[in-house]
Amino acid sequence: MSNPPVISIIDDDGSVRAATYNLVRSLGHIVHTFASAEEFLRSPHLNDTSCVIADVQMPLMSGLELQAHLLAEGYRVPFIFITAFSVENARARALKAGAICFLTKPFAGEALINCLDAALQGHGDGRSP
Repeated sequence: MSNPPVISIIDDDGSVRAATYNLVRSLGHIVHTFASAEEFLRSPHLNDTSCVIADVQMPLMSGLELQAHLLAEGYRVPFIFITAFSVENARARALKAGAICFLTKPFAGEALINCLDAALQGHGDGRSP
């Protein structure tokens, strides 16, 4: 039996982080949470992450900058973006760079579940062979 997918949640809002953690954990996934993109990049979970759920607007490095950084480094992990500020150019940038979904807070749990299913089906376990 394969290991459950590892989902990394990156959001500077603790309440959103906790709610998203609880939802994703209830689906049987292994979940790691981070308060910033920098914290995620320094973590030992970078290489075993199957999907990233990231806030767009964060101090220092935004979710979009994190996605661009990972792509530049050769990581092909699927991204799901969540944001309180739906900005069309940010949405377009995220999707053009390969994001699976772009959700505006507050979003329905079902919407995030559908995005996660798409991310994990489309990318196997998220890791390169």
